[in-house]
Amino acid sequence: MKQASGSETSKPEQIVFVIDDDPAMREALDSLLRSVGLDISCFGSVAEFLGAPRPDIPSCLVLDVRLPGKSGMDFQKELARSDAPLPVIIMTGHGDIAMSVQAMKTGAVDFLPKPFREQDLLDAIAAALDKDRSRRAQKAEIDILRERLATLSEGERGVVALVVQGRLNKQVAGDLGVSEITVKVRRARAMRKMQAGSLAELIKMAAKLGI
Repeated sequence: MKQASGSETSKPEQIVFVIDDDPAMREALDSLLRSVGLDISCFGSVAEFLGAPRPDIPSCLVLDVRLPGKSGMDFQKELARSDAPLPVIIMTGHGDIAMSVQAMKTGAVDFLPKPFREQDLLDAIAAALDKDRSRRAQKAEIDILRERLATLSEGERGVVALVVQGRLNKQVAGDLGVSEITVKVRRARAMRKMQAGSLAELIKMAAKLGI
């Protein structure tokens, strides 16, 4: 059964999700995390978690391995392949070295055998939340750059694609079959639309966009 903490009138800034089929463990984690000021929502299975609405804020998942229905390890793999991978902390009372290696290779922030030290879990959660905040910031930056890129004309995009490769204006003009003046005009417009203050900045933007 889902348990949630936090004010109903204020939106939390971050949240920790827990999936564990042991009610006692869910209660203990709920108490621990609330004691340090963290918002938490607990679930008894992957199906419960997937069926519940989740706020669009920095978050992470504390995930048990043995669960009814889909296992924790299988669900971790699904999350890792998703468009918005949720940082995962694996916990289990039945783990081994091979399972730990597999979890970490799949991207787990940490692998905690039960019983674990409370501070170890809190440290792992802090790292996981930082990771999700960083991912969200990077995604927001990429979204903004894509919006700017969409305002460029086809000709301006062509110039940018060659300029960021280190091609000189004269070389770009030859490649595109246009005058050097046209290249300079398109380049200037593209940099203005992309809000790039220098060629170096434009190159960094292009790298982030995969151009």
